Amino acid sequence: MKLIQWFPGHMTKAMRMMRENAALCDGAIIVLDARCPASSFNEKLKKVFSGKPVLYVLNKSDLAENAEENVKIIKSSGGAAVALNATQSGCRRALYSACENIVRDKSQRAREKGYERTFRFMVLGVPNTGKSTVINLLSGSRRTATGDKAGVTRGKQWIRLEGFELLDTPGTMPPAFEDQTHARRLAYVGSINDDILDFDDIALALLADMAEKYPERLTERYGIEDFSAPLSMLECVCSRRGFMLRGGEYDYDRACKAVVDDLRKGRLGKICLDSEEDVRAARF
Repeated sequence: MKLIQWFPGHMTKAMRMMRENAALCDGAIIVLDARCPASSFNEKLKKVFSGKPVLYVLNKSDLAENAEENVKIIKSSGGAAVALNATQSGCRRALYSACENIVRDKSQRAREKGYERTFRFMVLGVPNTGKSTVINLLSGSRRTATGDKAGVTRGKQWIRLEGFELLDTPGTMPPAFEDQTHARRLAYVGSINDDILDFDDIALALLADMAEKYPERLTERYGIEDFSAPLSMLECVCSRRGFMLRGGEYDYDRACKAVVDDLRKGRLGKICLDSEEDVRAARF
């Protein structure tokens, strides 16, 4: 499988903008994908806010297994975290409360001095974790553009809410992946631009990873019983889904796209690609 690296020019500009605006903010909201919270954690974003409170939002928890357990792990390391599905309006109160909690001491000191403060948070994360959707949830309306592909937000914009101001920022990757396992998992969930990926490699690797962790999901969805070889598993997908070319050959391209899409849309069930050890090892 070829090396996965994705750090286009606009991300360099985004990192510079974040550093320049960090002094204007009281803290940060770092949005993670609950299906791979460790893999979607860009430590360089946390360093922008060294010494300031950070709230980790494990978004897309409706697609994730062990989301609440991973929240507990982050909290046990001293961080603040909440798991939610930002497309569900019912999650707004929990998110609002979590934001209030990380600036509670500052807010109390302001009230003791006789005034109310408006707190500013920068919203950060790798692409396609749902940063703009989180902002829209907090605001109670569609205030920012959203999409299901990496790189929808390119510039910065301030959003005023009751008690808060939020700075939306573009999704930003590490300049280089130290761990290609994390890069691969981000590719699975759509945080890396599909145009730079070899979908054959991604789908075969995904089948191998799912066979190791969730073999019963592959049996249920595709009728796979033999997990020894990713290519034979892909051929089972072709047979089950009718992805055939003229002459009876397998349509591997359609099967590869279907497998990745099934994972992204939750058709393979709730998953967590990162292990408990991965989450504990992350420097939240």
